[in-house]
Amino acid sequence: MDFTIVDLSRLQFALTALYHFLFVPLTLGLSVMLVIMESLYVMTNRPIWRVITRFWAKIFGINFVLGVATGLTMEFQFGTNWSYFSQYVGDVFGAPLAIEGLMAFFLEATFVGLMFFGWEKLGKGQHLFVTAMVALGTNLSALWILVANGWMQNPIGARFNTDTMRMEVTDFGAVLFNPVAQAKFVHTVSAGYVIASALVLGVSAFYLLRGRFTQIAKRSMTVAAAFGLASSLSVVVLGDESGYALTDNQKMKLAAIEGAWHTAPAPAGLTLFGFPDFETRTTRYQVEIPWVLGLIATRSLSGTVTGMSELVLQAHERISSGQIAYRAVQVLKHAPQDVPASAAFEMHKRDLGYALLLKRYVADPAAATPTMIDAAAWDTVPSVPLMFWSFRAMAGIGFAMIALFGAAFVFATLRRHDSSRWFLRIAVAAMPLPWIAAELGWVVAELGRQPWAIDGVLPTFLATSSLTPAMLITTIVGFTALYGGLAVIEVRLVLAAIAHGPLEDLPDADPAPVVTRPIPHLVA
Repeated sequence: MDFTIVDLSRLQFALTALYHFLFVPLTLGLSVMLVIMESLYVMTNRPIWRVITRFWAKIFGINFVLGVATGLTMEFQFGTNWSYFSQYVGDVFGAPLAIEGLMAFFLEATFVGLMFFGWEKLGKGQHLFVTAMVALGTNLSALWILVANGWMQNPIGARFNTDTMRMEVTDFGAVLFNPVAQAKFVHTVSAGYVIASALVLGVSAFYLLRGRFTQIAKRSMTVAAAFGLASSLSVVVLGDESGYALTDNQKMKLAAIEGAWHTAPAPAGLTLFGFPDFETRTTRYQVEIPWVLGLIATRSLSGTVTGMSELVLQAHERISSGQIAYRAVQVLKHAPQDVPASAAFEMHKRDLGYALLLKRYVADPAAATPTMIDAAAWDTVPSVPLMFWSFRAMAGIGFAMIALFGAAFVFATLRRHDSSRWFLRIAVAAMPLPWIAAELGWVVAELGRQPWAIDGVLPTFLATSSLTPAMLITTIVGFTALYGGLAVIEVRLVLAAIAHGPLEDLPDADPAPVVTRPIPHLVA
């Protein structure tokens, strides 16, 4: 097996996914903020809110186009770069993606044109409905994508069919209401709301520093402060819920995030700082807060957080069990009615994927040596230092966002939007931070699942297409050049829109003072 193909395929998908996710969260957040701003226009009948909505809709439109273009490329990659993945689990994984395209994306695409070109054709209430449908379609798109991704993290509601040698859906309700998918959806959407709020807050602060469009900037800042504070608080709460879901479904990921090499007595402490060392399998210079991890992960004082060493022992047992399932599958390929093989498969089928980990070392997993089994069991541990520090950087930015929006909310409530220029400068500088946190979140989510493409079902190194390194390097270079060009276009368009500003009729803007000359007193 050529692991160069695997690594290059993963690199290409990671580059396109991380680039695509620069646009997705901003689209999610801005769509909802547009509904809020336009609702204020409809309720107050103040034309300035119409101007504000149309200005931020311009930013939304630029971002929406780039998000669609980069998202289409990603879906094609499942067929071009991950063909065995598509063949093996396409019956399950393809359904949410198809529903996303048919129901959510077409809903969003249909109404987005009406939103931009219907201001003069539709009534205020009708146009607000259109904007709300755009926001609904945008968020539904995220739901179905995360249902698919959540199934990759926690593959429930499906089974391996020995007749077709593929995974097939047995309970679509379980796939849809997968606890991992639901936790990821609300957490990801809330992160998108924070990103949009940070952009609106930062641009508003920029205008206030420059003394331009101050009435629009103050109102936009007020909306961003309130929406951003609620969203940043919800990110932390929902992130805690995601951590709780890991306790039941992805114990290895949770242990890697915490650098927990061994199971600690309950309740486990939360490691604030340390240096995970894979060679010695310890976390050096560890600074720990007692009890906190146990409370977060198990919601109790008695529940334990299993360490990586103990989880590797469990993987060892599952690999041995999976070997029995694999041998049974080989028999059933040629004799589907073989009763002993069917009985053996039914007893050990949940561990079939673990036997496939041995294909990294031997063509026939049933012939693996104890040394190979031990190596495959340790392969289930992801990159601990990367997981450990990525999570802490993400969480640190999350708490910083709460402080930022909390301060903005206080200034907006006191109507002192432009009284503290130091805060306005911080708001401008902080705009990239939630994007960085979101990208780190995907690093934690996806690298924490390794070595699995489908957790416990299909190893990543078996999911690729039959390509050559030259093909992959060519496409990586091509995508990098294309996406680099698109990034330049995106940034230039957004900066031009911000520099141009909402140059429409601003009836609520402060009028310029009128200077009049006194009329000389006429003396007879």
